[in-house]
Amino acid sequence: MREPRKGALFVTLMVVFVAVAAVAAYVWFAHSRKPAVNEVNKADTPLETITVRPYPHPPSTIIPPVPEQKPTTDQRVHPKAGSTLRDEMPASNPKPGTGRLAIIIDDMGSSVSEARSLTAIGVPLTFSVIPGLRNYREVALFAASQGIETMVHIPMQSRGWPGRRLEGNGLLVSMGDAELRERVARFLSDIPGAVGANNHMGSELTEREDKMRSVLETLKSKNLFFVDSVTSEHTTGLRLARELGIKSGRRQVFLDNEQERGYILGQLGQAVNLAKKTGSAIAICHPHPATIATLTSALPGLAGKGITLVPVSQLVR
Repeated sequence: MREPRKGALFVTLMVVFVAVAAVAAYVWFAHSRKPAVNEVNKADTPLETITVRPYPHPPSTIIPPVPEQKPTTDQRVHPKAGSTLRDEMPASNPKPGTGRLAIIIDDMGSSVSEARSLTAIGVPLTFSVIPGLRNYREVALFAASQGIETMVHIPMQSRGWPGRRLEGNGLLVSMGDAELRERVARFLSDIPGAVGANNHMGSELTEREDKMRSVLETLKSKNLFFVDSVTSEHTTGLRLARELGIKSGRRQVFLDNEQERGYILGQLGQAVNLAKKTGSAIAICHPHPATIATLTSALPGLAGKGITLVPVSQLVR
């Protein structure tokens, strides 16, 4: 009788052992399937949770409306700051048409291919052509054929001249009234389709009211408007133009002091914000490859951000 009791006890112990082992295995397996506390499935991470590297967003290259203006000089200091941009521009959901923005492309006239690339963006721009550049006539004719507004980009003496390069036909402080008027008149005849003008360089000449009077009166005689590029905080251009009854405006933002996509987008963002805040803004840039590429990707989307791009002639007064 004792042997059967031992056998039954052994069987009972084996059943209990197997059951405990099965429970332990199940607990271990279930625990091993849980993700680690800090694990992130990147493929399923919402876009809003991804950190975007801030683009430079320098504030001091914006020139507030008169009288608070604090403009840059010909040297165009490169301030440092930062702002986050998403989808090419700062995120916002404004109502369409809340601000008008004019973008002037300075230093045009060297390359027709640059003009073609900018025109292909398919938005209103204004070309400012320097008379005497290699292909300035061809660029001006191409712009006219495409309905692109054209200005004369008048080269003027800067504070750094002659250490800083100036086109050979540029206006100098040493020139008398007759010579200044003759040169400006020649510029206008070289680009007959131009509807306005702005200064190229000119941090020294634009400070001289007597010299600027010669320039502006010549523009007035041809019924052209003037946009002050504001390369000097002491410029007399805008004030004198309005005293003379010339339609005029001023540049608020330089877009590409640094030829880098993030910087350009940051500056464009400032121009957009200013246009929304005040109703309009004028920005200036140049036909650098980085600028053309950035404008090509960013400008078509501005309409959905509450900005209407216009020729600069619509913003002068």
